[in-house]
Amino acid sequence: MEKFITRKSTFEDKNQIFNLYKKVSKQVGGLARSFDEITESYVENFINKSHKNGLQLVIQNPLNNSIVAEIHCYKLEPKIFEHILSELTIVVNPDFQSQGLGKIIFQSLLDKVSSERKDILRIELIARESNLKAIRFYQKLGFVIEGRFEKRIKSNNKNFEADIPMVWFNKNYFTCLP
Repeated sequence: MEKFITRKSTFEDKNQIFNLYKKVSKQVGGLARSFDEITESYVENFINKSHKNGLQLVIQNPLNNSIVAEIHCYKLEPKIFEHILSELTIVVNPDFQSQGLGKIIFQSLLDKVSSERKDILRIELIARESNLKAIRFYQKLGFVIEGRFEKRIKSNNKNFEADIPMVWFNKNYFTCLP
């Protein structure tokens, strides 16, 4: 089997990323957003924010160069949060899951922040409390649980569940004081 290629995204990847999100959103628990919420403007928005002040990586299938995984995060707007990358989202094509691609792309993101983004102290994500597999995965990568947002997710018309905020700290963070 040929090696998958991890790289920074480009604006030219937009259509493939859009199609990947549409495919993943069809899976139960694949994304917080539903299929009809995945729009071209939604994808274009997070690509623009990631390129402006965050990071976005993709994994290409070496057989046909199609994008089979994507991860992104970016800074929030208020300047007081300039040391944080947030809104982290990761997707892996269902046909390529359980092959370690999620770990590869996630570790690549953390490695790039450690080596290239010393201005970033924290990477934040939020996991649904019922997604224990994801929570354990994030913990293995070095994320820690910071609390609970009770009854934040409306699972259906009758049930709610908590969101679990998690954080990873960049050990190579530095601050430049004026």
